[in-house]
Amino acid sequence: MLQYVAKRLVLMIPLLLGITLVSFVVIHLAPGKPTDMATMMNPKASLEAKERLEKLYGLDKPLHVQYWNWLKRLAVLDFGRSFSPDREEVLTKIGRRLPITILLNVLSMFLIFVVSIPIGVYSATHQDSLFDRATTVFVFVGFATPTFWLALLLMILFGVNLGWLPISGLKSMDYDQMSLLGQAWDRTAHLIMPVLLSAFGGLAGMSRYMRANMLEVVRQDYITTARAKGLSERAVIYKHALRNALMPVITILGLSVPSLIGGSVIFESIFAIPGMGQLFYASVMSRDYPMVMGGLVIGAVLTLGGNLLADVGYAWADPRVREGRS
Repeated sequence: MLQYVAKRLVLMIPLLLGITLVSFVVIHLAPGKPTDMATMMNPKASLEAKERLEKLYGLDKPLHVQYWNWLKRLAVLDFGRSFSPDREEVLTKIGRRLPITILLNVLSMFLIFVVSIPIGVYSATHQDSLFDRATTVFVFVGFATPTFWLALLLMILFGVNLGWLPISGLKSMDYDQMSLLGQAWDRTAHLIMPVLLSAFGGLAGMSRYMRANMLEVVRQDYITTARAKGLSERAVIYKHALRNALMPVITILGLSVPSLIGGSVIFESIFAIPGMGQLFYASVMSRDYPMVMGGLVIGAVLTLGGNLLADVGYAWADPRVREGRS
């Protein structure tokens, strides 16, 4: 297993370099420059002032030279300084925001995994039942409903009309005056809607994948043999069928990491959560190149890490994968 993981880690290096190269080129080809954002609202800003800013930011050099200089800094984990007025270290800004985004995504993934698998298994073992039909309707609704629209509706219902849940931020204004138990509930209440909405689409899709996999597995000959040996239905389903049905789901769960990270931009903007998504959106709008590239690299690393976990889980479930056999 260790050899398999080491091989996957080595293969991630050229992939990460390719992602950084494409991202760097695309960002610099986008309309607008950081200097435009800094001087367009100042009628007294001269052409010489813009040129000095470009020299300060290193934008006066050819694109390949800029990329090489950035890559050399990246090799020593130096993401540079933000182009924003505070000129703060990119890594410092990311370090403040990243744990929040990771927490939201981990909770969402956990919720998807814990809820979708039992739903999928029960739907497959009770095919065409009322529960199966109800979950089918839920899946179609989950795929068809825009999550940002649903988020606004839930904010109006639970936050404005009923007043049960907060609609923005991670803690209340009087957080410091609360008891320890009150602070724990306040944090939880602020996370309920973002986590549920972040997991909503994935929950619908994953339960359907699980159901389809289970239906395919329970029709296999070895399941028929297990039943013929006199094993209980519970042992047949959860000991023999479930593990094999989980393999495609593990892969899909790992590949869903990019969509969850990308969705963080929407949810963090809607709920005013100070995470990586909100920071990345603000950086793109202001053409803060070091900040955007830092966010893309961190997002790529997290995505590749999610794929690695999916590969490891797949190899754990199927020994043929880690042994290099088909």
